[in-house]
Amino acid sequence: MTMQMLGGWLDQALVDQRWVIIGSKGPVLAVTGIRDIHLDPENKAQTVFPHDSIFLDIGAKTAAEARAMGVEPGDPVVPDSAFTVLNGTQNYLAKAWDDRIGCAVLLEVMRRLQHSPHPNQIFYAATVQEEIGMRGAQTSAELIKPDIGIAVEVGIVKDVPGVQPEEAQEVLGGGPGIFYYDWSAMPNRKLLAFFKKVAAEKSIPLQYDLIVGYGEDGASIQKSNGGVPVLNLVVPTRYTHAHNGIINRSDFDRTVDLLTAVVEKLDSNEVSRLRSFVPSPTEK
Repeated sequence: MTMQMLGGWLDQALVDQRWVIIGSKGPVLAVTGIRDIHLDPENKAQTVFPHDSIFLDIGAKTAAEARAMGVEPGDPVVPDSAFTVLNGTQNYLAKAWDDRIGCAVLLEVMRRLQHSPHPNQIFYAATVQEEIGMRGAQTSAELIKPDIGIAVEVGIVKDVPGVQPEEAQEVLGGGPGIFYYDWSAMPNRKLLAFFKKVAAEKSIPLQYDLIVGYGEDGASIQKSNGGVPVLNLVVPTRYTHAHNGIINRSDFDRTVDLLTAVVEKLDSNEVSRLRSFVPSPTEK
């Protein structure tokens, strides 16, 4: 059986991998089949197989056997890749850090702020279908009508072979990142300065990125409620959109520290200042 990609997948990341089909009778293990090297001439040994030629093998001989396993057209398929602490280091190996790590940051911030007084009404949104149109962010923003928007995402790192300086600027272990630019949005300059100020006060190192091939939910939030100041706060990540990605625990912890401190320091006066586009006397 074949599968349709949701979001952005590199074709070379798909072959000879284990997957789980979420069937009506429970999880069904599958592997992406690939032509045996002994069947292909030598000049095709390095060929990247396009995703529309890749198939899932669940061991069934017939369509009836597949249905008996609970597998039907349209069933979701997810990578089979367990979480692992990478060789006793501070680096964590797992699937789908984009954007499970963003959800983890929000959960930890919620836990910390549960008993910490602050003057804000906070809405936490774990949005869906970002990769195919930012649909969750758009509908959430329409319901919430936020004054400020902070997207919590994954950053792209340069500390792997073959990445050019103009392609990515972050490294694992260097602290949380803030996007200066991506193809979908640019950060509000006042909000960016506010994050930098809070990070400096808390001695939290910051990294910065300018990524062309990247879009994120902040773009939909930015266009809601008459225009919302937004910023993309990221946890640096290796190997996104693949079975096995890597993050650094200290980057996660510092991201939580920074976002918690930002929320604690925001109040109605600060939010009004951030939302105002009237130049201050020093800006005229």
